[in-house]
Amino acid sequence: MNELDQLDEMTTCRIDDGRKTVEPCSIVIFGASGDLTARKLIPALYHLFAAKQLPPLFRIIGFARREKNDSQWREELKAALHQFSRTKPVDEAVWEAFAPNLFYCQGDFSEVPAYKKLEQLLVSFGNEQLRHNLLFYLATSPSQFGEVVEQLHLAGLLHLEEKPASWQRLVVEKPFGHDLQSARQLNSELTRYAHERQVFRIDHYLGKETVQNILMFRFSNSIFEELWNRKAIDHVQITVSEKLGVGGRGGYYEEAGAIRDMFQNHLLQVMALVAMEPPVSLDAEPIRDEKVKLLKSIRALTVADVANQVVRGQYFAGMIDSQLRPGYRQETKVKSDSNVETYVAMKLFLDNWRWSGVPFFLRTGKSLPLSASEVRIQFKRTPNVLFAARCGPKLDANALTLRLQPNEGISLRFNGKVPGTSLQVRPVRMNFSYNTEFGAYTPEAYERLLLEAMAGDATLFIRRDEVETAWSIVDSIRKGWEGKALTNREFYSAGTWGPVAADDLLAQTSHVWRDPNPVS
Repeated sequence: MNELDQLDEMTTCRIDDGRKTVEPCSIVIFGASGDLTARKLIPALYHLFAAKQLPPLFRIIGFARREKNDSQWREELKAALHQFSRTKPVDEAVWEAFAPNLFYCQGDFSEVPAYKKLEQLLVSFGNEQLRHNLLFYLATSPSQFGEVVEQLHLAGLLHLEEKPASWQRLVVEKPFGHDLQSARQLNSELTRYAHERQVFRIDHYLGKETVQNILMFRFSNSIFEELWNRKAIDHVQITVSEKLGVGGRGGYYEEAGAIRDMFQNHLLQVMALVAMEPPVSLDAEPIRDEKVKLLKSIRALTVADVANQVVRGQYFAGMIDSQLRPGYRQETKVKSDSNVETYVAMKLFLDNWRWSGVPFFLRTGKSLPLSASEVRIQFKRTPNVLFAARCGPKLDANALTLRLQPNEGISLRFNGKVPGTSLQVRPVRMNFSYNTEFGAYTPEAYERLLLEAMAGDATLFIRRDEVETAWSIVDSIRKGWEGKALTNREFYSAGTWGPVAADDLLAQTSHVWRDPNPVS
């Protein structure tokens, strides 16, 4: 280890020494026969076990309608793990130690005897903590949340007022409602039998290392705080692009569209972390308080505002990687005259002191040139003297880019002299790469989220008022779209960066989209 490495090691600060411990518990997965369990949940729990992050005593119970026994379920999960594990091959010794903790409980979500069977299984473990410390993971349709929670309560497995030395928690997947009214209804169903502090709403985006690093970057580096406001920043661009089309999710997308599928959760979450005020502490509630304040500061959009500040789009057939991709209307389970958006871009303003007058440009879409997520902080141009007076628009403005995926890292763009006898200036980049600095290991988002749910730390989960505030923003936009068909300027070819209308949106204020760079 060289001198610089030793210094880095000496200045490494551990701030999780006082984090909540993970107590012995049972994890019950409702909808255990579904794709999520095989692809994400069991691989995440397997990796936590391999890393000795799970408690010394734990049980994982799959609850579903299909007839099978413990042995059959374990074999199915092992086969899935060989396919979906982030590390290959699967360590047979680790699996052999992990598998005996997996159990299956067959039953219908609406049948009282099924929950009695679940209770008997929990009792059979012969440990009070395994019986009473319960994490219920609802990997089901949101329409079934209320029924499952009610049945758990009636069976005495879920208590609104937690008993001493025991706990029960609910983990629920998105989509959490499809508008403000349905979200409120779901919240009411859940909190009828569980306290808000027992409800953990997952947005897997918040489990990503790079998304978590936004707070670390902002609030552990003093040099950026002076710049993180309207005085230095011209505008902010947030891009979440997807190379894949809708594919087999056509039926879901016809109901959701890009604004419900990506904007209501992922993009608004990233925006909140980028723009929120410093919380009073690193505890869950102060952080979530500031995120809600930020979302509530987004200027309300009238129908007229939606027409001027929001663009939707839909892809038609085009080439990606030299292959012809079908248009959205040719995808399975999509109407031939569908008006559903596969792309959305918008300009938002925050009515608070820090960001007054700074536009935030957000966009997301399917069948774009590459899959990438990044935040670009575009600083104001230098005064029109000296180099700027000579170079004009060729002197690029400084920019800070947070690359969330792929090639995770941070890039600072500034101007430098080109070596040589002539006097030339051009943009250069100062790059930080996660892979180079820390190695390739990055845990899956679900690993972190499951661990935090077991520990009872709600920092990375969405609170009720946060969900409802986000839906109120989406509802106002959808209201502005009612009865309006897509125009020709809102269609885009697969493999391009979106419709012409999206470029027009930024051109209104002499801005341009900065597309993610696949190399840097």
